[in-house]
Amino acid sequence: MNRLELQPAEMNDVRRQLPSVDAVLRQCEYLIEQWGITRVVMLVRSDLENLRITLGEDIEMDVSSESVVNRVQTKLRSEDDSSLKQVINLTGTVLHTNLGRAVLPQKAIDAVMKVMSMPTNLEFDLSNGKRGERDSHVEALICELTGAEAATIVNNNAAALLLVLNSLAENGEIPVSRGELVEIGGSFRIPDIMQRSGCTLVEVGATNRTHLKDYRQVINSRTALLMKVHTSNYEIQGFTSAVSEQELAVLARENDLPFVVDLGSGNLIDLSEYGLPDEPINTSAIENGADVITFSGDKLLGGPQSGIIAGRKDLIERIRDNPLKRALRPDKITLAALSEVLKLYRHPETLAQELPTLRFLTRDVADIEKQALRLAPVLAKNLPKEYQVVAMACLSQIGSGALPIQNIPSFGLTITSTTDAQLRALSNGFRALPCPVIGRISDKKLQLDLRCLDCESLFIEQSCKLTELLA
Repeated sequence: MNRLELQPAEMNDVRRQLPSVDAVLRQCEYLIEQWGITRVVMLVRSDLENLRITLGEDIEMDVSSESVVNRVQTKLRSEDDSSLKQVINLTGTVLHTNLGRAVLPQKAIDAVMKVMSMPTNLEFDLSNGKRGERDSHVEALICELTGAEAATIVNNNAAALLLVLNSLAENGEIPVSRGELVEIGGSFRIPDIMQRSGCTLVEVGATNRTHLKDYRQVINSRTALLMKVHTSNYEIQGFTSAVSEQELAVLARENDLPFVVDLGSGNLIDLSEYGLPDEPINTSAIENGADVITFSGDKLLGGPQSGIIAGRKDLIERIRDNPLKRALRPDKITLAALSEVLKLYRHPETLAQELPTLRFLTRDVADIEKQALRLAPVLAKNLPKEYQVVAMACLSQIGSGALPIQNIPSFGLTITSTTDAQLRALSNGFRALPCPVIGRISDKKLQLDLRCLDCESLFIEQSCKLTELLA
């Protein structure tokens, strides 16, 4: 091994000892066979150049051909490793935006695999052999489940609202209660979306109290529509007042204006039947007089990322004819997955078993506790002695802006240590696993909420690798 501790005066001599590109390549035959000559040569040259630069520092360096080959191999493997990984979500947030929100049911996954492997009739009408409409693959299902006359699909709910407002209210004014000016996440705000859509926001009422008269006072010839935004990611409590969907629907009819409701999280069922906190149902908005509703596909609905627009047929046609619709349209993968998820709602008796989102939300806390008691000694065995693991009750949340102040009783593994640095090291170790485990640090404890742990054997397999990572 050619390992040297350099002094500045020795620099030129040491650089002469660096292997040539050809010398290294003679030891890279297996790398070239797997990754190709072009990539290997490029990385070998890059590594040798870095060595020449680094040799200017008074540190011990390995300049052998073997070391170059090893570094190149590591780099090649790292570059080919996908940055998008499966993770084990033990954060306690079921619909975690940063972790991809809803997990798809198996039927949706199977449908996606089919449409990916062969050409499809995405925009081809098999009945007449002419060009078709991609919305047709899910429109009837959406109408069936919401009571709407028509529907169209885009790539997320922010896009849905943008498209609706641009189609129905460009260059017009839209009154919105100050208490409904939501920030959706990632600094995306309702006022910003409205501005980009080409319409003008008219704020009415106060943050905590808005009345019907506030809307009446601002309606004029420039008013394009009325809109209500469901504040799904926060709640105003105390001295409050809000105008109902029914009242706004009547006011809109009186002034011959469309009435739009942005529902955000997109719930299709009565959650109270499953022992969960109540959340507005999309069908209720239609029944209350909404002409157009928008909602997400990957939140409470439990499907792929998408924005769903449903409502009056004439308004949906105007929205669908907007050129912006093409820029926001979903692909065949999204439509295949969404179709299968929507079909599950036709069978409410099996929905909680087949839809992962609802299954996680409705897991019996007693079952989660049993799982925690099984896993606590397993994890403790795989951790250094400075860590203590106990099974402990905790609270989960729905996430993605749904029912923000409501918690769900759960159980998990609570890990403590003597120092904060050790906890951070453990958290880093969990994230460095082949299948990263994501928990949360709170009150000087690392909490692993087991509500969303579907595959217990995978967690055990990953925990066995921790000893090596923490060594």
